Amino acid sequence: MRRLVALLIAVGAVPLAIVAYRIQIDQLGSSSARSLAIVAAGLSFLLAGLIAWLRRPENRLGPLLAAAGLLLLLRQLRYSDDPLLFTVFFALGELGYALVAHAVLAYPAGRVTDRAERVLMKVGYATLIVLPVATLLFHDGSRRLLGFDEAARESLLLLVGNGEVADALQKALRVSFYGVLSALFIAAIVRRFVGASPRTRRIFAPLLLAAVAIALRAIFQSVSTFFDPPFSDEYLFWWQIGAFIALPVALVAGLVRARMARAAVGDLVLELQRTPPEGLRDALARALDDPTLELAFWLPERGGFVDPAGQPIELPPASESRAVTELEHEGRPVAALVHDPSLLEEPRLVRSAGAAARMAIENARLQAELRAQLDEVRASRKRIVAAGDAERRRLERNLHDGAQQQLVAVALKLRAAQGKLGDPAVDRLLSEAVNELQGAVDELRELARGVHPAILTEEGLGAALESLASRSAFPVRLVEAPEERFPADVEGTAYFLACEALANVVKHAQASRATIDARRMDGVLVVEVEDDGVGGARPAAGSGLRGLADRVEALGGHLRIESPAGGGTRIVGEIPCGS
Repeated sequence: MRRLVALLIAVGAVPLAIVAYRIQIDQLGSSSARSLAIVAAGLSFLLAGLIAWLRRPENRLGPLLAAAGLLLLLRQLRYSDDPLLFTVFFALGELGYALVAHAVLAYPAGRVTDRAERVLMKVGYATLIVLPVATLLFHDGSRRLLGFDEAARESLLLLVGNGEVADALQKALRVSFYGVLSALFIAAIVRRFVGASPRTRRIFAPLLLAAVAIALRAIFQSVSTFFDPPFSDEYLFWWQIGAFIALPVALVAGLVRARMARAAVGDLVLELQRTPPEGLRDALARALDDPTLELAFWLPERGGFVDPAGQPIELPPASESRAVTELEHEGRPVAALVHDPSLLEEPRLVRSAGAAARMAIENARLQAELRAQLDEVRASRKRIVAAGDAERRRLERNLHDGAQQQLVAVALKLRAAQGKLGDPAVDRLLSEAVNELQGAVDELRELARGVHPAILTEEGLGAALESLASRSAFPVRLVEAPEERFPADVEGTAYFLACEALANVVKHAQASRATIDARRMDGVLVVEVEDDGVGGARPAAGSGLRGLADRVEALGGHLRIESPAGGGTRIVGEIPCGS
């Protein structure tokens, strides 16, 4: 139905264009080129408006442009000798220029949303209705109308004949609308352009140039009412006509750009076939022509969105700088696009891109979910390690303050009893008991130091490693040890790495010597334990090395074991320790 209506309007505009052309030739004596240019300007707005209306019927921009084109053609009827045609179209003919300005300020949404711009449009419409009608109330034909030929025109609204007042009202129209309001119009669109996002600027740039050219021509016309312009009227006329034709052409170009963008969605399908999940955002950004595009994935288990790295993300509220489009599949959220607000005017393009990339988005969402789960696992392992360390420290305190002290107290009591009894046999038994208790105390002290040595907490990793090397049952050389302090979990992991590695040397390596080397390199604490034993150590062969690897990896580190048969063993732990 819309196509039929648009066709009827286009066909009906043909005789109107012919009449407008003849009036320019016959009434004003214009040249054929000038007359054709005026008609072409009106038709360009009309055709562009019909195309925009057919493409986007819900957008008011098409009707605005079509109405502007019709009024620009009908405006030529004001030059007719017929009193009715002259009166009606002198009163309403200038509204075509207001509709042109309205269309520019309404692009691309089809509505003027800025409060100051709405006020400007209302003042413009009122000016172009009130002043021409007021002119007709005083026009008696005694003075030539601005822009008309010498022939008299009869106003059907004549109330009081006064040519001077009618002339003053026409000049007021040129000063107010073509001067002041045109300057404010330029300021409004420049302000919008400066405050717009990069994508909106690219869309709006052709309209900006054409609209500014039209408005500048209007200002020159206003000035020429009182002064001789520095340019010829013919030059200004062709400037205005060129701008009037460029403006609707720019709009059609915008529509073609939108169609080309939708065609790029087809290319997106092919591109995604060879694009890894981490390149999905860039591919979508190119297809939607929005370098600022951000991609977020919905995780049902968390009830929220995460970024491609799996980190939680809060979608920004709608604003002049950012907009959000959520993508769904079968009624459930899948992802969200955070994009330039100008894409809200092209919802079909965004939905098409989302549908084309749905499978890739789902794959990327699963990868983001996996990363989020891995982060949770790492955090859980880190909490387990921290809990284990806390439990070791508690056990150390209990051994030191509890069982050890009790055994020492019992030994002291036995010593006291030994001095009072005087029986050699009992004295010998008590001496043996005291010695065994002292051995038990020594073992408890050693056990307490192995659980979590106090020197590690008080003096740091370097001192703890020196103590560990000096207490070893076989030769251990400490090559290097850092003097600086590290976070408690880092120091604990590094120390127990060295302890477990030396324990494996004692149990399995049949080594004659070992070395410990600990140093900081580029934000990583590297701990190496090397021996000259039989080699052949495998993490899977026992729980010690496997647990050690788990502990190192819980802090985001990495454990490497080099143990060729007969070639000794080298265990290297790399633990992130910050910059």
